[in-house]
Amino acid sequence: MTRPLRIMGVLNVTPDSFSDGGEWFSFEDAVAHGRELAAQGAALIDIGGESTRPRADPVPEDEELRRVVPVIEALGGAAQLSIDTSKVAVARAALDAGATYVNDVTAFRAAPELAGLVAQRGCECCLMHMLGEPRTMQDDPRYDDVVAEIVEFLGERVSAAVAAGIDERRICIDPGIGFGKTVDHNLRLLQELDALCVLGRPVVIGVSRKRFLGTLTGRPEGDRVAATVAANVAAFERGARIFRVHDVEPNRDALAVAAAIEAAS
Repeated sequence: MTRPLRIMGVLNVTPDSFSDGGEWFSFEDAVAHGRELAAQGAALIDIGGESTRPRADPVPEDEELRRVVPVIEALGGAAQLSIDTSKVAVARAALDAGATYVNDVTAFRAAPELAGLVAQRGCECCLMHMLGEPRTMQDDPRYDDVVAEIVEFLGERVSAAVAAGIDERRICIDPGIGFGKTVDHNLRLLQELDALCVLGRPVVIGVSRKRFLGTLTGRPEGDRVAATVAANVAAFERGARIFRVHDVEPNRDALAVAAAIEAAS
């Protein structure tokens, strides 16, 4: 079965996210940018109030709620809304406010009861692989076989989510590019992405503006659009279907062409 291609626009309501920290921290700026992402073609808007960049510090629950809930309420109807959180209370408030997708970088390990909430609400979710936690994940990431280990991890997390009552059809998986991986790990995961597709769930890819692209191109964070597009097209050709990006329009256009070429073959 062919899965639909979806663009997930990034909306970080934070002062310290790795690429756009502070740009959309005010309520007015966040809402305006969310509407712009939708206008550019984002089917999903992923709203986060806590940075998960390398060495990021945790954000208190009440502060995370203050950042994201008003924005979600204001963006209702613009696109499908996703809450990027690992906290049950934040996810619950976000779902009450209008979100229908939970993006958890810990794959329900930080708060196993979050799986029960997702099951109860019948919403979509994304389970991501991360080695360790944000403050330490890039210290010295090591794997015996990065692809095999992440396929095994995500398969186990899908099984755990289903056991908690989540409809398997509502589960997406993300290999966690840059979350406890070296440049070589990231490249191998992208090269062998079809290995994740055997799990039968839509694969989410988040390469947008990431450090490994800067290592490969020598360009700063704000000038990695072309590199992001190249990586996303390669990921699409290997089976990814949801693309989490800061720059919606260029990725939308490139992926639309790649999809048309695939459909014509």
